[in-house]
Amino acid sequence: EISACLVGSEMCIETEYTLRISADGKEYSAAATIPRLDKKIESLYWDPVSESGDSTSVILSAQITDPPGYGNYVRYFTKRNGEDYLPPFNSVYDDQLIDGKTYLAEIERGMRRNMGITGKDTYFQRGDKITVKFCNIEKQAFDFWRTMEYNYASIGNPFSSPGKVLGNIQGGALGYFGGYAAQYISLNIPE
Repeated sequence: EISACLVGSEMCIETEYTLRISADGKEYSAAATIPRLDKKIESLYWDPVSESGDSTSVILSAQITDPPGYGNYVRYFTKRNGEDYLPPFNSVYDDQLIDGKTYLAEIERGMRRNMGITGKDTYFQRGDKITVKFCNIEKQAFDFWRTMEYNYASIGNPFSSPGKVLGNIQGGALGYFGGYAAQYISLNIPE
């Protein structure tokens, strides 16, 4: 059983949705609530990269105001020109250090994690049309992606601590069921 709603519809916000799956004699279930879209990007900025010899790369930054009260969790994706929306290497953040403050945050370019990554891959380029998908998420979605990204970053590192990916699927399956409240904001970088 999956409840559905229209994208952007107010009836979706703060409603609990449930997932129940029966397969091969096993039962799986999860519950999720789409949070309010309280934390938003107010504006996007770009600056040239200060590395010598690179005149085409730019750094994207966002001005964001965190509403007062702890417990605001976000995940973001970027879309560059005609590409898909992709998450950056670290895509989830909480408000433990910035509660109730207005701040400037660097927005790294999303990437396909199965491709080779270089330092320049986190930058955007002059002439790019960029759209940021900035999502308010529940703590359980934050915990899943935070632990998943930590484990992804530590694969093959003999000095990293082992970690457990935290999901919300009951019944023994790895993963999570959740919903995002999304804001879309775009910026064209001139040539």
